Amino acid sequence: MSQTTKQFCTFFLNDLYFGVEVLRVQEVLRSQPMTHVPLAPAAVRGLINLRGQIVTALDLRARLELPERAGGESPMNVVIRSDDGAISLLVDEIGDVVEISDDAFERAPDSLQGAARELVRGVYKLKDRLLLVLDTERTASVSGPAARNN
Repeated sequence: MSQTTKQFCTFFLNDLYFGVEVLRVQEVLRSQPMTHVPLAPAAVRGLINLRGQIVTALDLRARLELPERAGGESPMNVVIRSDDGAISLLVDEIGDVVEISDDAFERAPDSLQGAARELVRGVYKLKDRLLLVLDTERTASVSGPAARNN
């Protein structure tokens, strides 16, 4: 019986280790110039121009109700494909691409609170840490309950 695996693009946010399925990732970029969007939800940090494609940039710290990034620290962009088009997730630091066996997957722990409870699909227990798997569709949707950060 063969074991199935998945590949995840990983990143860090406030010392937490997150991953999204590689198949959902369009590209990973350094900090990009951003245009502010008046009256947008708090998680929407602005719009970036990605070679002529206008992409909404969501601050995952705001989306997950984490403390703001320290002044002077520039976020990295993980551009994902969602049902509504490309979305840039602003993260603290990019990790590696990891391949993990499906049998290491567990549902999200009950200790997850707030927006993280809605946005994390589950976890993979790795040797030295937990990989929190982000639900990209829920994360990209800033109209749900987890978007009320204003």
